[in-house]
Amino acid sequence: MSAPNAHVLMRAPSTSGRTRKGRSFGGGSPLVYGISLVVVALTLGPVLYGVLGGFRTNAQIAENPSGLPGPWVLDNYVGVLTGASFWQYALNSTIVAVLTTVITVVFGVMAAYPLARYEFKGREGLFMVFVVGLLFPATVAIVPLFILITQNLQLGNTWIGVALPQAAFALPVTVVILRPFLAALPKELEEAAQLDGTSRIGFFWRILLPLSGPGMVTVGVLAFVGSWNAYLLPLLLLQSDMRTLPLGVADFSSEHASDTAGVFAFTTLAMIPALVFFLAMQKRIVGGLTGAVKG
Repeated sequence: MSAPNAHVLMRAPSTSGRTRKGRSFGGGSPLVYGISLVVVALTLGPVLYGVLGGFRTNAQIAENPSGLPGPWVLDNYVGVLTGASFWQYALNSTIVAVLTTVITVVFGVMAAYPLARYEFKGREGLFMVFVVGLLFPATVAIVPLFILITQNLQLGNTWIGVALPQAAFALPVTVVILRPFLAALPKELEEAAQLDGTSRIGFFWRILLPLSGPGMVTVGVLAFVGSWNAYLLPLLLLQSDMRTLPLGVADFSSEHASDTAGVFAFTTLAMIPALVFFLAMQKRIVGGLTGAVKG
């Protein structure tokens, strides 16, 4: 064997080893994958347990709490879906969530527009008010809100009485997301529209709103899901037939404390609408957030 050939054979294993190493760890280290799997298991584990628990009987759960359904039972889900209370709770949650979303998106884009496109004194200070608002959840002002809604505005036990404060606390994140998104739109569009005789209000309605659709969808989905999952504020403001689905889960759990399988079924069905809605709009949410970051 000649010297050059021997040299090539000696170098071949080293190159192959580097290739295998790059293929093995190019997508991330095993530690990252391991931590990710643990997080996913801790997150989805209780959800899957509740979903499968709805397909079991109370006897099966008592005999083997961690087992799989055997046989599979549909009576729990059928019983919840055929009951009038579930649909009443779902209707209330839908109306409150839609009202909250509409108010949040409309007033959010109206507030973000001047903060993004106009130059005026105190603009950054006003924007910082919305940024600071991210630090305060609705729970810190729950008592004043209760007094304001029930006594001053006389909106206790009404859908709009819940939607208004929920939209108010959703406005900070809405403005923070929409402002850079609106600021990233080229100023040449506005100048060209003004040359064509379009006013600033006309530019806002005819050009800016259609172009800002991804950002509006993003904040709308966040507001809808947040309102759907809200618990404390509806608990204080709503009663009897006006109560929302999270409150319905608590009521059903209290009334049917011994029916563990039925509680699992009711809870699973209560979380499905928001989950499906969020997954369906996932790509639009990512697109809206990407546009906001680029702006």
